[in-house]
Amino acid sequence: MARLAQTEGLTEIQREILSTVREFVDKEIIPVATELEHRDEYPTQIVEGLKELGVFGLMIPEEYGGLGESLLTYALTVEEIARGWMSVSGIINTHFIVAYMLKQHGTQEQKDYFLPKMAAGEIRGAFSMSEPALGSDVSAISSKGVREGDDYVLNGQKMWLTNGGSSTLVAVLCRTDEGHPEGTAPHKSMTTFLVEKEAGFGEVRPGLTIPGKIEKMGYKGVDTTELIMDGLRVPADRVLGGETGRGFYHMMDGVEVGRVNVAARGCGVAQRAFELGVSYAQQRQTFGKPIAQHQAIQFKLAEMATKVEAAHAMMVNAARKKDSGQRNDLEAGMAKYLASEYCKEVVEDAFRIHGGYGFSKEYEIERLYREAPMLLIGEGTAEIQKMIIGRRLLEEYRIQG
Repeated sequence: MARLAQTEGLTEIQREILSTVREFVDKEIIPVATELEHRDEYPTQIVEGLKELGVFGLMIPEEYGGLGESLLTYALTVEEIARGWMSVSGIINTHFIVAYMLKQHGTQEQKDYFLPKMAAGEIRGAFSMSEPALGSDVSAISSKGVREGDDYVLNGQKMWLTNGGSSTLVAVLCRTDEGHPEGTAPHKSMTTFLVEKEAGFGEVRPGLTIPGKIEKMGYKGVDTTELIMDGLRVPADRVLGGETGRGFYHMMDGVEVGRVNVAARGCGVAQRAFELGVSYAQQRQTFGKPIAQHQAIQFKLAEMATKVEAAHAMMVNAARKKDSGQRNDLEAGMAKYLASEYCKEVVEDAFRIHGGYGFSKEYEIERLYREAPMLLIGEGTAEIQKMIIGRRLLEEYRIQG
């Protein structure tokens, strides 16, 4: 079947990577995704397969055992994986963000210690920014780190940790007032701590508890958790970059590439929804012919395909802008906003094409219908993206004089 959302200008290596991943998705993920999702079962075998393919080290430099690929290659890989099951792409995403933050901002010792193990999938990453009492207002975090000798003591409660249970390394954002006098802007008194832990639930190291999985409407299989710090001691050499007060910038840099990832996930889910819709429309018959031959359905398929193409193009543009070393918060915000909104619309149209069967758990579209809403809020809501886009546009189009 001819595919939408093709990407021009890829190298032979990029095409080979994507072909391998797509084959893995078709053979190892799609046939089992719905069953595992309905059981809310962690996809251990799938994750092991991705480790063997080198996906966990896709963007980690070759000197640390990774493949040293671009953000574009990674985003297109995520698109393929999300087409199979979005939860799997979430497992990869949080790991990737932590690896990216280490690569960009870590000390040499931190890079040497963590990145080879992360490239091999031996250490699995998660990052923790949100808290129960705040949403998108990162400046209002209350979790705190206080220096005591050679350690920092961390206290607070974090929320919405993807990979919270299965990860063994968490990048945690806390407030640190050390060296930052009263009245300092909130974003200048935050620090990212690299917290190592055991995989699992309960007290995973002294002072650190992962209570258990949060029950969700969709996005199942992947563990989403809280994280509770009560007198958690972290060595000072586990401050990301070795300097306090830089955590907000570290996290925003990570989230920026994370937004490209979420856009890619939206593209992948929308692609799968279109495939399901166009296939079912040619099988289901009403009034003596397949419903695909009715003009109303053809119009719907045309709109769906156009949205898939548009979202993919914006996602690719945002990834290429970041790879070029240029600022891409405008492009990433636009791509994340458009791809998540279009994903929701394409999935709903595919759901409508399926009619009553779309409401049945027997059909794959039912799973996609519950998964798509997560993309509307992950890595910043649509409203936050529009604020970012609006501010950047005013910077670019500011009236002179």
